[in-house]
Amino acid sequence: MPTFFTFASYAAAGAVAVVLVMGLVNMARAGSPSTSQTLMRLRVLLQFVAIVVLMGLLWFSGR
Repeated sequence: MPTFFTFASYAAAGAVAVVLVMGLVNMARAGSPSTSQTLMRLRVLLQFVAIVVLMGLLWFSGR
């Protein structure tokens, strides 16, 4: 089970990084503010998912 959570934590962190870079690129190119806002909201959601996955990893590795 910890192997699944390890892979999921890397995937979640990677997804957060990708969305963050997409949002920064959109802002740097003076893209649509609504797209930038949507990407930043998605980033916050993905950060929440990453924290939940990391907590699961810690919980299952302690058992």
